[in-house]
Amino acid sequence: MALNSTIYKVELQISDMDRHYYATHALTLARHPSETEERLMVRLLAFALYADDRLEFGKGLSDEDEPALWRKAYTDEIELWIEVGQPDETRIRKACGRSRQVVVISYGGNTAEIWWSKVGSTLARNKNLTVLDIPAPTVAELVTLLQRGMRLQCLIQDGQLQLMNDTDAVAVDPVKRMLATDASK
Repeated sequence: MALNSTIYKVELQISDMDRHYYATHALTLARHPSETEERLMVRLLAFALYADDRLEFGKGLSDEDEPALWRKAYTDEIELWIEVGQPDETRIRKACGRSRQVVVISYGGNTAEIWWSKVGSTLARNKNLTVLDIPAPTVAELVTLLQRGMRLQCLIQDGQLQLMNDTDAVAVDPVKRMLATDASK
C-alpha cells in the first residue's frame, strides 16, 4: 500500500524590503513520504525568498522534469527554476539551459560542503546560476516552526530573512556560494 503525502496549509505574509514586494500567500504544500521536514521548510523558505504571484511549487521529488519551484512567463517560458538540496550537476546544467535564472538552495551542513566542493568549480561557467546555502543550525530552527497549519510572517531586508510565527522567530542569513552574473537574470 502506497503512503500518501502529508498536506500542510500555510498563510505566508511577506514583506520583502529588498525587492519592494508585499503580499500574503495562501499555500498548500504536499510533503512526499520520502521528503524530510528539513527539505519541506527549505522549499517554503525558497518560496519566501523569491515570492511572486506566478511562483509555483513543482512536482519536485516525483518528477524529473520539474524543479522544487518555478516561475513561468505567460508564454510558458521558464523564467526562474529553483532547486533545493544538492542536485546533480547535469540537472543544474540542463536547468541553466532551459531557464533564464536558476537558483540552488543547498542545506545539510557537511554534506552540502562536500557537494559544493565537487561541483562548484564546474558550475561557475553558468552565468545565470545562483547558489545559496542555509546553515544546518538554521534549518533545524526552521523545522521548529513546522505545523500542519501555519501562519507565518516573513521579513526580508539587506539579504537577511526573518521567519516568524506567533511565538518564535528564526533569522536566516543564506551563505552566497555563487551569484548569477547574467544580465538577463
